[in-house]
Amino acid sequence: MEHDSALILIVEDEPKLAGLLADYLQAHGGFRCEVVRRGDEAVPRFREVRPDLVLLDLMLPGLDGLEVCKLLRAESTVPIIMVTARVEEIDRLLGLELGADDYICKPYSPREVVARVKAVLRRTIPRAGAPAGGLVLDRERRVAELGSVRVDLTPVEFALLAALHDHPGRVLSRDRLMDQMYADYRVVGDRAVDTHVKNLRRKLNAAGVGEELIESVYGLGYRFVG
Repeated sequence: MEHDSALILIVEDEPKLAGLLADYLQAHGGFRCEVVRRGDEAVPRFREVRPDLVLLDLMLPGLDGLEVCKLLRAESTVPIIMVTARVEEIDRLLGLELGADDYICKPYSPREVVARVKAVLRRTIPRAGAPAGGLVLDRERRVAELGSVRVDLTPVEFALLAALHDHPGRVLSRDRLMDQMYADYRVVGDRAVDTHVKNLRRKLNAAGVGEELIESVYGLGYRFVG
């Protein structure tokens, strides 16, 4: 599927803003758009039209955006971009922890929205027949391979890589990654994740990765961008 033919579901209760976004996405991105103005109508409409990405406002009548995000994530991995006028970091983090792929803060320009939508679709729509980043994980043997090159990882590094690899393009917080890395739920500092990411990047680069597969997202965590 070409990104510019993707269907975008816009969940926004301000009619003028929703119309502006739809017009701009169609005219400058080549996207098809559906608009829903209530949170409690978002999931039923999602099931009807099966969009390729959801542009989801946080403050909605009927059901707020975070609850809508939870419901969508319970049944789909569709990319979700949260739109919010709230600037508190906890709201941004909570939205991403619930499974959003990105967020945009109001006020914003329609051009920024188009750019963000294209960027998220590039990250989350896989290239046909290509594994993420060319990376193959053997869960039974706990072995990672890039092409024909085996990457020797510790058990913790493999668990970290698997958690990120399983959610391409999605930001995972340090707390969530620690839960995946340590099965015994031991108490470690969250900076331990940074150390393991540093070592993991070094090993992947040594195996011949042409670009960095693990991206830092300031204040939030890490994501796999292969």
